[in-house]
Amino acid sequence: MERMLPFTAEHEMFRKSFRSFLEKEIAPKYPEWEKNGIVDRDAYRKMGEQGYLCPWVDEKYGGTGADFLYSLIIGEEIARLNLTGFFVFLHSDIVAPYIDSFGTEEQKMRWLPDCVSGKKILAIAMTEPNAGSDLAAMRTRAVRDGNSYVLNGSKTFISNGILADLVVVAAKTDPQAGARGVSLFVVEAGTKGFERSKPIPKIGMHAQDTAELYFEDCRIPAENLLGQEGYGFYYLMQKLQQERLVAAMINQAVAEHCLEITLQYVKERQVFGKPLSSFQNTQFCLAELATEIQIGRTFVDALILQHMANKNVVQEVSMAKYWICEMVNRVATRCLQLFGGYGYCSEYEISKLFVDARVQTIYAGTSEIMKLIISRGLGLK
Repeated sequence: MERMLPFTAEHEMFRKSFRSFLEKEIAPKYPEWEKNGIVDRDAYRKMGEQGYLCPWVDEKYGGTGADFLYSLIIGEEIARLNLTGFFVFLHSDIVAPYIDSFGTEEQKMRWLPDCVSGKKILAIAMTEPNAGSDLAAMRTRAVRDGNSYVLNGSKTFISNGILADLVVVAAKTDPQAGARGVSLFVVEAGTKGFERSKPIPKIGMHAQDTAELYFEDCRIPAENLLGQEGYGFYYLMQKLQQERLVAAMINQAVAEHCLEITLQYVKERQVFGKPLSSFQNTQFCLAELATEIQIGRTFVDALILQHMANKNVVQEVSMAKYWICEMVNRVATRCLQLFGGYGYCSEYEISKLFVDARVQTIYAGTSEIMKLIISRGLGLK
């Protein structure tokens, strides 16, 4: 089925060149990153040199002012080469937009060029050990003290937590005001009182560094406040639409890749003297998965168009994040089954797709939180 998105010849040229870049510069090194539990910093610099980081950023900050389809292409190609532990989409399309949308001109001039070049790597710190998806329950405090804020608290499961040079941190500036007492701050690596744990071991996504962050009497300049004090929760809610859309986009492409490699495998694999693809069970299973994947593709592409038109699709994006991340787990599980015992062997790509898919229903808002948001949108309380 032809996609509804308005890709141009320039988009397709960009896709081709970016895929070539990934195959040459990233894919050969990725197994080593998985082994080490972290991506080489140099990979971000190489991405930046080619204009592949934050392509949407205005030219005066070093970007090219590209449309959202370029971000989509970058995410899709990373997913289709099974490189999803390389979290450039977090850097470019989830964290950098906070600086661009809520930063002062001075902050944007100070930080965005280095984000575009890859000299500075970004992370965002919302989740806390005892708060999880409940952002309003966060305990990290930021107290104004003259020309500084003093941060105390901790954050956990922070993607890019080891690599990050700039971390957008959510903290309570008014503990009595609930969600309205949250503010956002940019904390720079090397700031006294800012420490990180060792990388958190995970069952999948091994190349992506995840860490706990600690703030103990961490004094940051008042000019590192992002936007207005007390508006942090509003800013987070405003940007979660794109974050969850990005998650849906990436996982849609992963599901398509799972199907692609499984179709190839079942045509080549011989069972009882016949191709595995000739058995009705195989045919019906893949027919079902292909149908689910096509439904997901149609839904995601429609949401991308709405998002690019600046429509409020929080309800629908929450549906997409929930359904597609659950779907990719179903697809990876059933595709692995068709590989038989080989699917459980780590040298087969499907095994990595299977373990990496598991976290998708958890991060960027769990499936349960997505269903809660959807329910509220239906007027259910």
